[in-house]
Amino acid sequence: MATVLHLTGPVLVGPEEVRPEAWVLDGRITYAAPRGGRDVQTIHGWVLPGLVDAHCHVGLGPHGEVPREEAERQALADRDHGTLLLRDAGQPGDTRWIDERPDLPKIVRAGRHIARTRRYLRNFAWEIEPDELVAHVRQEARAGDGWVKLVGDWIDRETGDLSPCWPAEVLAEAVAAAHEEGARTTAHCFGEQSLQDFAAAGTDCIEHATGLTEETINTFAAQRIAIVPTLVNIAQFPQIAAPAAEKFPRYEQHMLDLHARRYATIGAAYEAGVPIYVGTDAGGSLPHGLVAQETAELVRAGLPNSVVLDAATWGARAWLGRPGLDEGADADLVVLPADPREELAVLAAPCAVVLRGVFVRG
Repeated sequence: MATVLHLTGPVLVGPEEVRPEAWVLDGRITYAAPRGGRDVQTIHGWVLPGLVDAHCHVGLGPHGEVPREEAERQALADRDHGTLLLRDAGQPGDTRWIDERPDLPKIVRAGRHIARTRRYLRNFAWEIEPDELVAHVRQEARAGDGWVKLVGDWIDRETGDLSPCWPAEVLAEAVAAAHEEGARTTAHCFGEQSLQDFAAAGTDCIEHATGLTEETINTFAAQRIAIVPTLVNIAQFPQIAAPAAEKFPRYEQHMLDLHARRYATIGAAYEAGVPIYVGTDAGGSLPHGLVAQETAELVRAGLPNSVVLDAATWGARAWLGRPGLDEGADADLVVLPADPREELAVLAAPCAVVLRGVFVRG
């Protein structure tokens, strides 16, 4: 007979709901004490739902798809840091095998990136022209888990700066097609114009969103368009832009300007009521397991601890349609040494990590 885990709590079921204790029985959360006859293991500490990385790339490296062994290491790095739900925001390989591994985090996939020809990182995306966009959006909507990821802007070598990848009328058709397929859309957007175009098209989310202005912030808030800022990635903008300094000085300066105002931009978006979620952009150039660092960056941008914690746990799970510490839900949780609502830094050092009711760390 399997051991029962007794979580002595406090158990943070939601932003306003705290339970004194909980149990893990047959891999699931329950708030009813089990009857006798089972071995019980007690775990002390503050209990949270497993953390969420709402923008990462399991199976992606600097040059494209990585071998399964490396994808496994990426997923394990997230798991061991307490990140148990991932939104994979585009990668070229097939990671469905992860769903068959009970020791690896759960993933919500966005299929493969869709980019304009020669307007994105090599080997990452489908590289297509506008007349192919709608068909590819439908294809990736069916391949993913309810999301489609487009590349909204990138450096245009003809203009020497960031510029949108898609004509506005085609983009509107593509977003409508995704919605018809039952999927939500998100997009990589650094610059200002692409954010206007995607908002007009009715997108559901934007990644990075460094080019938000007062006008687009108000539009995003009114339309409830979510953003995932990935500030730990935006910190790299000076390094990303430096190689282009001589040939594309406008692009370099634009990237440096976006970087310089990143905290003010995200802080203003929060103040206006734009929904914000925690994501790291792990994979590609960044390592996995950076959710705690991203939460610290959002605090630097002016978001309160409580808001950031919600963006990494309860709120993010609800947004992705996944349960938290609900009665009968899979026991995907972290146990912390102190109250994360007061000390957000404790997210970086969980005492225990439980995935599907099984200790994976602790």
